[in-house]
Amino acid sequence: MFSADGIDVGTMVLLRRIPPPPEEGNLLDLGCGYGPIALALAARSPATTVWAIDVNERALALMTENARAAGLSNVIVASPDAVPEDLRFAAIYSNPPIRVGKAALHDLILRWIDRLEPAGSAWLVVQRNLGSDSLARWLVEQGFRVHRRASVRGYRLLEVRHGTGSARRV
Repeated sequence: MFSADGIDVGTMVLLRRIPPPPEEGNLLDLGCGYGPIALALAARSPATTVWAIDVNERALALMTENARAAGLSNVIVASPDAVPEDLRFAAIYSNPPIRVGKAALHDLILRWIDRLEPAGSAWLVVQRNLGSDSLARWLVEQGFRVHRRASVRGYRLLEVRHGTGSARRV
């Protein structure tokens, strides 16, 4: 929704640098906007269910229209509160809304990362000058393992996993 002229650079970094998504299970596009991440995931892993969530109703309408136009029936478009509480995700992908403020961003990320399956990963792309490194440090402080998987054109691609041992700093 925030990139009227096409796919934004951060989303392109994420889509080009993530490993292949899981072949089955539930995937989450957190803050889907009009849907480039969800659509790519659904096309790459047709046996998955891709949950495309956003708080913006216009984004959800565009996402629904784009999934239909692409012929992707494995996408569920929903508001965050419509996602069943017991649903867990094999992977989460997001170009998170950094500009909502640090407290709101932290709440958003914790709400969803806690719903990862034990072996799941969250993939976040964040601009360096918008706080990617401080976000990574904060996630480590919360007990997550965080690895910087790429740094491209001022964007950091972070892989976040549940902490099962000592956390590594990025």
